[in-house]
Amino acid sequence: MIAASVCGPRPILRGRDLPTVIRDGVNNALQTAGPVLADAGYRCETPDPSVHALSSESCYLSWSVAEVPVSIAATPEGCDCMTKQHANADIPETVAAVDLGSNSFHMIVGKLDNKQLVILDRLRDAVRLGGGLLDDKTLSDDAWERALDSLSRMGQRLRTLPPHAVRAVGTNTMRQIRDGGAFLQAAEDALGHPIEIIGGREEARLVYLGVAHGLAAGNETRLVIDIGGGSTELILGEGLAPRERESLFMGCVSTTRRFFPNGKISQDAMDRAILSGRVELRPVRKMFQSSQWQAAVGSSGTIKAIERVVIANGWSEEGITRSSLKRLRRALVGAGHIDEVKLEELSDDRRPVFAGGVAVLSAVFKALDIDAMQVSDLALREGLLYELIGHIRHIDIRDSTVRAVMQRFGVDRAQASRVETTARALLRQVEGNWALDDPEHTFMLNWASRLHEIGLVISHGSFHKHGAYILANADLPGFSRPQQAVLAALVRVHRRRFLDSEFVALPSYAAGSAKRMSVLLRLSVLMHRGRSGSHKPPMKIAVHENDIRLDFPDGWLLEHPLTEAEIAREAEYLSASGFTLQYA
Repeated sequence: MIAASVCGPRPILRGRDLPTVIRDGVNNALQTAGPVLADAGYRCETPDPSVHALSSESCYLSWSVAEVPVSIAATPEGCDCMTKQHANADIPETVAAVDLGSNSFHMIVGKLDNKQLVILDRLRDAVRLGGGLLDDKTLSDDAWERALDSLSRMGQRLRTLPPHAVRAVGTNTMRQIRDGGAFLQAAEDALGHPIEIIGGREEARLVYLGVAHGLAAGNETRLVIDIGGGSTELILGEGLAPRERESLFMGCVSTTRRFFPNGKISQDAMDRAILSGRVELRPVRKMFQSSQWQAAVGSSGTIKAIERVVIANGWSEEGITRSSLKRLRRALVGAGHIDEVKLEELSDDRRPVFAGGVAVLSAVFKALDIDAMQVSDLALREGLLYELIGHIRHIDIRDSTVRAVMQRFGVDRAQASRVETTARALLRQVEGNWALDDPEHTFMLNWASRLHEIGLVISHGSFHKHGAYILANADLPGFSRPQQAVLAALVRVHRRRFLDSEFVALPSYAAGSAKRMSVLLRLSVLMHRGRSGSHKPPMKIAVHENDIRLDFPDGWLLEHPLTEAEIAREAEYLSASGFTLQYA
């Protein structure tokens, strides 16, 4: 997006009335400097594609430029309030990503050298978290200890890095753990950084992002396969853009536990494991069949291990072929037990789950009619690193996701823009006293403002409930599960009763800030209940802990009795949750 900001005393204008010189100036900048704007350090302040009103403080125009959020701050001559921000100054020298998989934990550390990502350090531990998941969805003591030992080692390397330079995610097994958040809290303490739990399709998107960065540029459609410990991700994409994404409940750890217990390998067990995998693939087989792509690419430790084995044993010259995979299965069955398998390049830490990985990949080859697969060295953790660099440079896929959701559910963009503008103005006044000064707080409040009415497409009476359900359960690329939960909570409580229960289930680090952001969203929605584009007076807000005071220009509330009545009712709603709201 391109945002033009004009400041200084001005009459209120509409977007269509903006001076031609401003529009032409920004358009000329787009034509001549568009490709390098992001590197020049401009940051998007309002990634809403609509045209907003020009007030006495600022105006915003938005354009779409290849889905990359960028902003231009255009200041009239003589105005000293230029809003250009030098993003490059905020880019840390070192960045890191941590992938908490069901079989292995991975850490990757890199730096930007002349705008290229250079890998400085890697660490892999075969934790086998999935193997320690008990029937009651808690972790065994051994798995708990192995995981925290690994994270403590990684934490020694990462504790000196600032929070915005590290991104850590948990995948399939972490999604399944049900222990009231005890393991997640212990894991974050050991690592020294927050850990996001991401959904299967989000995992697939990040896998594709990592793999795509390692492939030669081209317009061909690629099928990317990633076999993890507890899930397998399938992605169709072109260039850096994924088109279709699915996550299936089968992986090397789960398949080994189910069909090859105690390491025993028989022809019957192998056949049943492959058949089970094909059944799992059946609902998505047509979407990913060979007619839909030109090249198949494998990712993950399982697939790389299989490639090393089939090449070392002379069954393939490059990558993995159908015939080499068949010979590998024969060798495993012939050995009878995984401990008796004598194959070059089969490492001891991969050996316990190797048979399950081979069965899963065989099912994928058969179901999707794959003849040959090339193998990528890049995977989820590299995708995390590339996206982390994008976030640091203020290029965030979550903006595109929010725009897509707004379009899909027919959001009234003008109303969403009015609410967002007011919410942002309130946030600026309280961010210090309410500890809402992290950029993520601004992002979440902006997105909640834009999405608070998506439930209207279902029902008017309880649209806040429907909107919250959508946000909590939809596939939202770029958002982690906890982030979706925060968005859902903000939308759920933006009107009517203020429910403390909506914040109890949020992560402990997010609950307090989400509750305060919801107050700001409620007040913003209240001020625009009439859905009018008329000018609203500057509203001052002061806060101290749970005490809130609103101040309006003299006489304004007397002239707007309906708004005053709404505020009085809001004071009652908030008081039930321990907030005191006063106004004058």
